[in-house]
Amino acid sequence: MNPVDDRARSRMLAVLFVGVLMGALDIAIVGPALPAIQAQFQVDDRALPWIFTIYVLFSLVGTPLMAKLSDLFGRRPIYVMDVTLFALGSLAVAVAPTFSLLLVGRAVQGVAAGGIFPVASATIGDTFPPDKRGSALGLIGAVFGLAFLIGPILGGALLMVGWQWLFIVNLPVALLLIVFSLRTLPAERAPKRRPFDWAGMVMLGGLLAAMTYGLNHIDTAHVLDSLISLNVWPFLVLTLVLLPLFWRVERDAEDPVLRTRLFHSRQVVLASILAIGTGLEEAGLVFIPKVLVMALGVEESTASFMLVPVVLIMAINSPIVGRLLDRHGSKVVIVAGSTCLTLGMIMLGSLPIALGSLITAGLFIGVGLSALLGAPLRYIMLNEASSSDRAAAQGAISLFTRVGQILGGAVVGAVAESQGGGIPGYRTAYLLLGALMLLLTVAALGLKSRTEELATLQGRHNASPA
Repeated sequence: MNPVDDRARSRMLAVLFVGVLMGALDIAIVGPALPAIQAQFQVDDRALPWIFTIYVLFSLVGTPLMAKLSDLFGRRPIYVMDVTLFALGSLAVAVAPTFSLLLVGRAVQGVAAGGIFPVASATIGDTFPPDKRGSALGLIGAVFGLAFLIGPILGGALLMVGWQWLFIVNLPVALLLIVFSLRTLPAERAPKRRPFDWAGMVMLGGLLAAMTYGLNHIDTAHVLDSLISLNVWPFLVLTLVLLPLFWRVERDAEDPVLRTRLFHSRQVVLASILAIGTGLEEAGLVFIPKVLVMALGVEESTASFMLVPVVLIMAINSPIVGRLLDRHGSKVVIVAGSTCLTLGMIMLGSLPIALGSLITAGLFIGVGLSALLGAPLRYIMLNEASSSDRAAAQGAISLFTRVGQILGGAVVGAVAESQGGGIPGYRTAYLLLGALMLLLTVAALGLKSRTEELATLQGRHNASPA
């Protein structure tokens, strides 16, 4: 990799930041448009959530696919392809004459968005020195808190001229990103190309599709009945069957989509477990507005705005977390963050539901999520993976986090309903999330110290060709 000066890195970081923000915003701003989309296409309440579900499903598939292609063909061409696909998907959604074609556009967006973040993170690993990677990843991680702050506001403004403009606005942004990406991002490619792992990619796609479809059809109001329905149990069984088969295929593949050799490292295994757990905890936030409506009698829109302290602290704290990573390493940051997240979830499950207790718990949760969702776990993967595996490693973290989010929605709803529903049921669910996070905090104590991380980096540097 050719050396890159500070000015070039700053320009590169700006391009990556805007690309990740574009993908993140397209989740946050869609919510306000759902009533208008439902009215135009005359779909029922069961079909409407597929606007989100199909986006998540195809982003799950797109993450390892685009990460793999990035390792093979270089960061710049795949990043440009992702941005181009995202723009085409946005255009397809905006002009869709039917709801089915709208979902096709959302699927294309999902594939592209799934690749943007891991490719951006891998580019940082390629071009930033180890002592500056944490700060750069922290800035990228702040995008998600920022997106959920400005998303509803931007969405409300664009709705005044039509819901289609929520997607049309992506087109000029994508065009500028393509132009500046071609100028600033590195174009190096792998010196040797190996056969693409089509068998692994198809099997992974089937596994993720089966898992997502099965979990999304669990009815939390009738958990046991839904588990034995044909929309759930066959797909969950298929998931369990495909999982070991996929692992075997990847273990024997010449150039696998999911690098099983990465998991020979305890550090990578712990980071992956923490990613699943963090996604599960994050999914618990989705239910907070519902709890507030029940407890305080506020409108749903008002309840949603009560989550602002959480996303605000995430946006503010993510760059701080990045700087702390460069100084103290991942272990200290992750243990501190997971401790805060544990306390926040326990507060939600045990304190009286009021504005003051919500803000207090929200601050702890925001600090905790910013220390886990953004830079630290990706920082670990950059340190542990070779340059040829960086995007694949970043894709794995994105993949595991998404899996946790899908599991979390099903788990929280099922636990709440099993306790009779209502506020007591959700209290139990949040206490369970707190207990899970406590276990993950203990597991995080097994991460490498800063001294050990630096030794790993030095060993990898000494082993790399001059």
